[in-house]
Amino acid sequence: MPPEDEQARRRRDMVAAQLRGRDIVDERVLRAMAAVPREQFVGERERRRAYDDAALPISGGQTISQPYMVARICEALRLTGGERVLDVGTGSGYQAAVLAELAATVYTIERIPELAELARERLVAAGYGRVHVHVGDGTLGLPEHAPFDGIAVAAAAPGFPQTLYEQLKPRGRLVVPVGGRGVQQLEVIVRSPEGPAIVHSVPCRFVPLVGEEGFSG
Repeated sequence: MPPEDEQARRRRDMVAAQLRGRDIVDERVLRAMAAVPREQFVGERERRRAYDDAALPISGGQTISQPYMVARICEALRLTGGERVLDVGTGSGYQAAVLAELAATVYTIERIPELAELARERLVAAGYGRVHVHVGDGTLGLPEHAPFDGIAVAAAAPGFPQTLYEQLKPRGRLVVPVGGRGVQQLEVIVRSPEGPAIVHSVPCRFVPLVGEEGFSG
């Protein structure tokens, strides 16, 4: 594993080239991405690739999302620091850690118990022990902790996620990839008095969101 200062350099380079060099402009998001040690959220074999411009494999057949997509999702939530946020699809815990830099309270839900436990351990080790990790069906959210100011989904839903939408506060924002098992569109959905206001964002590719209101396994 490269020494810590080398990983810090790679983190700075990632922010400069992959985020600022594209269209990520929210300074709070850029600072959060510069703060979270991504190498602590991947396996030992992947640590040298932690800041590559790519998704990386983790256990359970899942992935840790490309840094750009994590930043794009977080920026789309438009967080200012005081919000309650739900992260659906904990995976490695990396996106939850970035959200913890941006919001007051972060809940995250993962359907695979072993992944959830590993993510919990990594979050604590990286200094994000205040993130609340739950095991369950992410498509159903966490109604007992709703409503949320923002919901970030790190897996592709086959259609409009009604239950998650209903767990938003008024003017809350849901950011979710929607589409088939191949290519999807990252959608930003705002809860408004007139109903869902949907803004289509960028093409993307995520693992399927599995659950009662998602894909079958």
